[in-house]
Amino acid sequence: MEEQKHTDKAKAKLTLLKSKVICCKLYISESQNAKVVDAISHIVQKDPEVVLLSKFEDDHYNRVRYTLASYIVNDSSTGEVKLSPMRRVLLEMTETAFSTINLEMHTGTHPRIGVVDDMSFHPLNQATMEDAAQLAKMVASDIGNGLQVPVFLYGAAHPTGKSATAVRRGLGYYQANYMGIQWTGQVLPDILPMKPDEGPDHVSRERGAMMIGAAPLPLSYNVPVLSKDIPTVRRITRRVTGRGGGLPTVQALALSHGDDCTEIACFMDPDHVSADQVQRQVEQIAAEQGLEVDKGYFTDFTKDRMLEKYFEIVLAID
Repeated sequence: MEEQKHTDKAKAKLTLLKSKVICCKLYISESQNAKVVDAISHIVQKDPEVVLLSKFEDDHYNRVRYTLASYIVNDSSTGEVKLSPMRRVLLEMTETAFSTINLEMHTGTHPRIGVVDDMSFHPLNQATMEDAAQLAKMVASDIGNGLQVPVFLYGAAHPTGKSATAVRRGLGYYQANYMGIQWTGQVLPDILPMKPDEGPDHVSRERGAMMIGAAPLPLSYNVPVLSKDIPTVRRITRRVTGRGGGLPTVQALALSHGDDCTEIACFMDPDHVSADQVQRQVEQIAAEQGLEVDKGYFTDFTKDRMLEKYFEIVLAID
């Protein structure tokens, strides 16, 4: 009997190692209220089929990012995603955020368009980008039509592959509405400038709107510049990005971060650009302006480490 149990468990683990895994990064506009952050975290922690890989909180940004992972199951005849435990968990996390956070009362130095600002889905292990896109669209329908919140799709989840940056520019995402460095209250007009892909055309001032997409997993790396000269740091930031003629695949924002610091928050494709390259580029350009730069830091795990941690946790569960 014990030998059979051991065999069954070994088979189950082998099946798991061959499974399709999706990572989701969920960005919520609140980090200063510990009770709210913990309540949302608890939703993941009580479900053994969904793993909370990391949680990144920043009080200046007043924003928290939850990185989750779980398996998906495809329909045997159509190949389409038919099940993921993460779908229900994300809906419950979103409902909890909406019931505990009021966007009209929110202020932070990171741009956002809603209480639940963004959900990005990324394939891991055997999963494909199409799998990630299908799950993203399922969750977008749950939230947009079920919770009546405007949802804008991007990346592989959008019919034309529209980028997250293009959606954000269309919504005025990057335009701070207080002192040029902070986002306070609702930043979108009551009637949206773009038609959402799911949900209503009007926006609630308490909840705002949100974005949901599917894309390759980026590497996130923040570099502190010891200056409050935002315009100068923004010019440095532009020269670091691929769009500004700098490092290919790098996207970045200059964000106020405390009394004497402005951070350059970067996203990059680790297959093309390293964090060391970004660090050197920022240091070189900042030195031309007479500005000092601190050592940057990662805000999340690499793709390989995420998958490794996911299997470590789920394989440890009896």
